[in-house]
Amino acid sequence: MQQSNSLVTVKIQVTYHKQERKKPMELKETFQQVKAASKTLGLLTDAQRNEILLAVADAIITETPSLLKANAKDLAKMDKANPLYDRLQLTEQRLQDIASDMRHVSTLPSPLGRVLKDKTLDNGLHLQRVAVPFGVIGMIYEARPNVTYDVFSLCFKTGNACVLKGGKDADASNTAGVELIHRVLKTFGIDPHVVTLLPATHEATGEMLNAVGYIDLCIPRGGKKLIQFVRDTAKVPVIETGAGVVHCYFDKDGDCEMGKRIITNAKCRRCSVCNTLDTLLIHEQRLNDLPKLCEDLAERKVKIHADAKAYEALKDSYPNTLLYRAEDSEQKMKENDPHIKHIWNTEWMSMQMAIKTVATEDEALEHIATYGSGHSESIVSGNEAAQKKFQTMVDAACVYVNAPTSFTDGAQFGLGAEIGISTQKLGARGPMALEEITTYKWLITGKGQTRK
Repeated sequence: MQQSNSLVTVKIQVTYHKQERKKPMELKETFQQVKAASKTLGLLTDAQRNEILLAVADAIITETPSLLKANAKDLAKMDKANPLYDRLQLTEQRLQDIASDMRHVSTLPSPLGRVLKDKTLDNGLHLQRVAVPFGVIGMIYEARPNVTYDVFSLCFKTGNACVLKGGKDADASNTAGVELIHRVLKTFGIDPHVVTLLPATHEATGEMLNAVGYIDLCIPRGGKKLIQFVRDTAKVPVIETGAGVVHCYFDKDGDCEMGKRIITNAKCRRCSVCNTLDTLLIHEQRLNDLPKLCEDLAERKVKIHADAKAYEALKDSYPNTLLYRAEDSEQKMKENDPHIKHIWNTEWMSMQMAIKTVATEDEALEHIATYGSGHSESIVSGNEAAQKKFQTMVDAACVYVNAPTSFTDGAQFGLGAEIGISTQKLGARGPMALEEITTYKWLITGKGQTRK
């Protein structure tokens, strides 16, 4: 699979490089305007920022019909069977939730100006390390129009300008959202360039990734191919938000009713998002409980790709139209893509999941270490020692005990919203919100001291 992604990446890179040679930095003027506009945000008070965020939230509610109309144009171009369809779709309730998250962001304490370190040296120099904006944050994302609003609210709250590069699948939705934000900003006398939407083209992506001196930080949010391309191509700093290959381990001491609820919620709440369950690991001593654990999955018509032991445990209870042998499914996947090696590292992004039987907790931990993506992992167990070992040994941004991975979300963590979920370890990790999109500078105050 990685080889396939690399081939795609090479092809895309070649395309970008050709375009850059023909038309170098067509968007340079745009980036310059954003950079200049970003400096004006530092003059706003937190109260002013909050007032504007509330005004945008109100506008989202007022203009819901027009936003849904724009979204309908995008939806009409996508097959409903596409796993991205759910991510692309806006509803009245989802727009209300977006507005609510924006209002929540406005109530959060500003991270700007926080004194992170304060000390006076022996020579009398007073040092403070203070939180400040990055400046301009570039965001590359796919069929996720909600990201437009989340990124704006978090960036604006933290005094950052943002350059948005959405996918062509959501272009009408993103354009309508940015136009709404611009109308509100103009009523407050704010330069609308603090929120700029780039054309939904590969060339625009290439220019953003090469906009050294204009883009202070780039955050990609999407599938493996997009993230890999950004990581391999960018000349500007990048925080990687990784794909989610997510596991739940049902331990020998797990509660069956609790496990059933957790597994169903983790898989079925929104199957197309990155915190969704991909593989259930079940202790072999609890295979008799597997039909019970999967009852609600059958009602939701979830396709299960089970290893031999799990298949035998399910074959008489789970609908045969929804139950597959993992080895058979893997073989079909390899026929479609010869570079695929295993079914176990699949991010399904649909009503499908895999089930793997393990003999011990250590085997579950080894499986996660081999096939996990470092996103979110969960254990269902009543054994405190097993719980502690799992949370200690699993190398992931979010590690759960007796709770579904569906909670990996900035709003659910009380952060108001999220700009992405980082799976890397340098800097931000997990849901990224206000604090994660600020940096710091040193303020030094003296009384005429000179260095010897």
